[in-house]
Amino acid sequence: MLSPTPLTLIFIFAVLGWTGVTRLVRAEAYSIKEREYVIAARAIGASNMRIMFVHIVPNIFSLLIVGLALSMSGLILAESALSFLGFGIRAPTPTWGNMLSGAFGYMRRAPHLLFLPGILISVTVFCFYLIGDGLRDAFDPKIAD
Repeated sequence: MLSPTPLTLIFIFAVLGWTGVTRLVRAEAYSIKEREYVIAARAIGASNMRIMFVHIVPNIFSLLIVGLALSMSGLILAESALSFLGFGIRAPTPTWGNMLSGAFGYMRRAPHLLFLPGILISVTVFCFYLIGDGLRDAFDPKIAD
């Protein structure tokens, strides 16, 4: 358990990482369910499936995209931190955490070996955020064109 393979780490992150986004989506679904247009659709006899797919899911989709993008960014940071500390994926498999851990001994002679993986982790996390924000803007029904 203290030296997981990549598949084991993915499984652990998948089992433990879904709860935050799920709570966020559930809360928003309950909020949308009580809005006037959903109550009006229910009053004119719309089925539950129609209400869900026409009114609730389009309004939740943008929130889900942003939540998943931030969650994936957090998982990248978590894997890098675990590998850097020696609890993640072991050294023959290249990860950014392993690169940071291996370069830590060369900090005085070759600092670029330490800074480059750190900068690339930051750029990747920032790109996930920008992609999630762009997809939210594209799929949000509340934003007028």
